[in-house]
Amino acid sequence: MSTPQLPLSLRTPPDQQFDAFHGQPAVRDAVRAGARGEAGDWLFLAGPAGSGKTHLLLAACAEATAAGRRAAYLPLAAFAGRLGDALAAQEGSALLCLDGLDAIAGSREDEEALFHFHNRARASGAVVIYAARGNPAALGLQLPDLVTRLGQCVRFALEPLDDAGRREVLRQRGFRRGLELDDAVLDYLLRRVDRDLASLTKLLERIDRASLAAQRRITIPFLRTLLQDGAA
Repeated sequence: MSTPQLPLSLRTPPDQQFDAFHGQPAVRDAVRAGARGEAGDWLFLAGPAGSGKTHLLLAACAEATAAGRRAAYLPLAAFAGRLGDALAAQEGSALLCLDGLDAIAGSREDEEALFHFHNRARASGAVVIYAARGNPAALGLQLPDLVTRLGQCVRFALEPLDDAGRREVLRQRGFRRGLELDDAVLDYLLRRVDRDLASLTKLLERIDRASLAAQRRITIPFLRTLLQDGAA
């Protein structure tokens, strides 16, 4: 079985580093401290889609690896039904980032595997950061002892960015790509496309390629044509 211990130099782009995270500095700083081994607290990040959970987990793995610590990121949805094998392959990691606990809720086998892994990782001195859409008691987990263990983590609630935050993220991500996005362009994008950051980032990549190919600056008429062509 192939388990994705993250090749971070390839899979963690600048958009998903700590410096590119906008939102709640206290959460970012706590995750960064765990990634660096400066704090032994285990963390549980709870928040809806688009609130930055995956961003922080990937940034933590990148930071840990840069500091010479073995780190792994596991999206649990990819291992539902066989989580025990995936976790066993990561024994010995200094940092484990487990994303999307919602995906294993109700699977007795996966929940038991996570429970035993949690206990082994505690004993080994590793740091684990969990992420899910809700707090442990709200996930529908069937194993009470696992809920208790997860409840002992330091919990942070993440919220999606408002329009001002999305605007700033788009501006900075555009800047890193060499794109000049003025206020009118940003307003146009936020009014007319999906507002989650993953969709907006994919659109920026498309805009970047199209503007390079056409050798044109980013204007509303240019975007209007691009979006119409994409919908055709």
